[in-house]
Amino acid sequence: MEDEAPHCSRKDCREPAEWVLVWNNPKVHTPDRRKTWLACGEHRDYLSDFLGRRGFLRETVPFADFTG
Repeated sequence: MEDEAPHCSRKDCREPAEWVLVWNNPKVHTPDRRKTWLACGEHRDYLSDFLGRRGFLRETVPFADFTG
């Protein structure tokens, strides 16, 4: 099976990842734990808003600059 290129985390979106949304749920994760969602340009705001409303979003980084 061929490796698939990283794509947006929005349900049913197959667009290439342009952004990395770094998040953490403080009720579940230790403070140093970081999870990531990938976003295309179209869905960056939607996914950021979703995480931000819950207080989970820590930072948004261009995919090309992410060193994870």
